[in-house]
Order: sequence, then structure tokens, then C-alpha cells
Amino acid sequence: MENANGCISRPSRKRKLPQEGDEMFNFSLDELTEDLLERVFSWLPTSTFFRLSSVCKRWKSVTASESFKLACSRIPSRDPWFFMVDPNFNQSVVFDSAERSWKKLNHPPLLLHNCNCDSIPVAASGGLVCFRNMSGDYIICNPVTGSCRELPPVDLDSQDRSLHAIAMNAYSNYHGSYKLVLVSGDIPKLSFKVYNSSADCWGEEIILRRKADDCTEFDVNDDDDAVYFLSRTGNVVVTNMQRSPSKQYSSVITLKDGEEIVYFLSSSGTVVACNLTHKYFSEYPRLLPVFSEYSIDVVECKGEMLVVVLSEFFESASLRVWWCDEKTKTWNQIAAMPPAMSHEFYGKKADINCVGAGDQIFICLSSAELCSYVLCDFVTNKWVELPKCSMNDEALEFMSAFSFEPRIEASV
Repeated sequence: MENANGCISRPSRKRKLPQEGDEMFNFSLDELTEDLLERVFSWLPTSTFFRLSSVCKRWKSVTASESFKLACSRIPSRDPWFFMVDPNFNQSVVFDSAERSWKKLNHPPLLLHNCNCDSIPVAASGGLVCFRNMSGDYIICNPVTGSCRELPPVDLDSQDRSLHAIAMNAYSNYHGSYKLVLVSGDIPKLSFKVYNSSADCWGEEIILRRKADDCTEFDVNDDDDAVYFLSRTGNVVVTNMQRSPSKQYSSVITLKDGEEIVYFLSSSGTVVACNLTHKYFSEYPRLLPVFSEYSIDVVECKGEMLVVVLSEFFESASLRVWWCDEKTKTWNQIAAMPPAMSHEFYGKKADINCVGAGDQIFICLSSAELCSYVLCDFVTNKWVELPKCSMNDEALEFMSAFSFEPRIEASV
């Protein structure tokens, strides 16, 4: 482009200052309608919701409205929080996977009552966590908002049976649609009972039969008998698993091809699958020989059941993630902690308690000598040891964790 005197003009590299009255630079959130403001806020991380209400009266009103909760429910997913379990069961501490930080939440008031003060978390799904008190009653809680409700009591006949698994499945956070599944009995005589929030009652007890093509031999006294043997170090080891109180009902639930299946660990460390849709159960092949020292846990990631195993071989420890091929019933390794990291756990007699969330597995390793937390991305095989948790200059140690989505709209 040429100017009037015939010289070629070059575009200026200087930034133009905004003109007065330029609306692009005078934009304010106050100009947004309530609907648009709710949509904007709904996409923010959950941890910011607590701060929004303290900015101004309008924002406080927006974050407290039902329409805002509805907007939040339309967000497809949120980065998981991990609800940590400490030996005292009297506080709510979470690890925020998005911000990679520890947070302390207000402990739900209902759990502070005398009859519920010893309640332990036993299952989680969606934005909810399920607690069980010493009387065997169940309490559903939204850890973010602190809202709780106690479920109708389970009949006494069910409480008398050995409880193996407690699994939870949330279908709709906003409408509070979820179910709680209890698997009880003595192998091979297993049964299950389901609480449905829509009907607000427990269903009838349903007997599980052994799957026809399952050739595993079950010992009727399998839960009472234990195998003792000497380890390489000369210690007496028992194969009957001893789990921390919060994970004694360690189980996961999956929904695949229209079939709802609950997986749990038997007392000897094998994986038992209970197909709730077709009302049968089967046992998976053992990963390691019975005369092996190892700690094992079962997790659910993206609808698949995976197993995490901490074992010792050749004077070193290994931590691996396994997936089972349903057609061939063979176990396949999909991830392994780098030997330089896992060797730290050799000889420590550590117990692992794990929980899955998407592509991630949160692993708590604990023993008398150590307490460590590791986040594993099994797709990329990336393992990260998390920082220690400290609250008010006091170091906290946790036994296990439960994964949930931090959703303020999750209804109990």
C-alpha cells in the first residue's frame, strides 16, 4: 500500500492502544445473565466453588441456586478426588488430583453423632461416599457439601451372614439415583441384596449359583482355614488375608455389555466375580502360587476390573498391574513400577490398598516402617510418589482411599 507522497508504508509493529469505549476491554462478569454466569461457573474446578460465594452477594446467590446445580450436572466429568481414610475415622481429608494438593473438608455432621462417630467409608461412586457404622447401618454422604442420609436398616438375617463385598453404583448425581450391593454368605453359598435409592428400600435376597463352566474346587471351610508356611527370611506367613478395616469389603462393580458384575477378594487372595444380571459367581485363576508372600487389591478403571499386586522376588519387590483376558482366563501385565522405586518396599511387609479412577490408580502402601502414596497412570506406565500430607504442622498417615467425583450437585 502506498501513501500520498508515493512512499511504501509498512504496517506498524506497535500495539494499538484500546480506544475509549471499546467494549471488548470493558467487559465485566456483571453484564452476564444469571443463566450464562451459572454456565461459566459450572466449568470451574470444584475447589473454587467455596471461594465464589465469598466474592459478592450475587455470586453467593448463584452458587446456592438449584439451576446452578443443574448446570454443574451437565459437566461430563471432573478430575477425581481421593477420600483418605486414617486410623481414627474422624476427619475428612482428600487428595485433589487436578491441583495435586491435599485438602481438609468439614466432616459431615451426621457422622459426628455418638452412634456414627466410628463409621468407616466402605464404598464410593459418582459424587457420593458410603459409610458403615458399628451397628451395620449405612450412611450415604456427599463429602463436598456434607449432606448425608441414613439408609433403612438391613434385616437381621442378612447381618448375621459373613459380608464379603460392599459395592456402590451411582447413575445420576443430580437426581440421587444409586444402588448399594451387599454380597454375603460362605463360598460356595453366596447371595446378594441390593438397596435402590429410587424405591428407598432393600430388595429381596438373591442366591448366586456357581457358574456352570467354573471348574474351581471350593472348600466349604475356605474362609475359616488358613495355610501357614515359612518365607525365605524364615518368618511364618499365613495366606488368609488380613486387611485394614476400611478395605475388608474391598470390591468393585462394573457394567459391561449389559451385565453388572461385582468383584471381590476371597480370604485366600483370589478374585471372585458375582454376575448380578445372570445370578452366578465364578473364581478367577490365582495370580501367584499359594505359598507366595504378596499383597493384592482389586480396582475398577473405565469399566474394567484390574488387579494390583505387590510381591517379592530375588531379593527385590515388584508392584504390578494385571488385566485378565475373559476368553482365555489368563492374566496379562499392563503396567509395572520401575524397579528403582519398588525396591524401597522390599522387606517392609507393606500392605497395599488401591482405588481406580479413569486411567489412574491411587495406591496406599503402609506398614510399621513406611507410609507412602503413589499415583499410577497405567496407560503411560507413569508412577509418581505423592508428597506427604501435613495439616496444622502435623503429619497425617492414611490406610486407604476411595475415589469420587467432587460434585456439589450430587444428591443423597
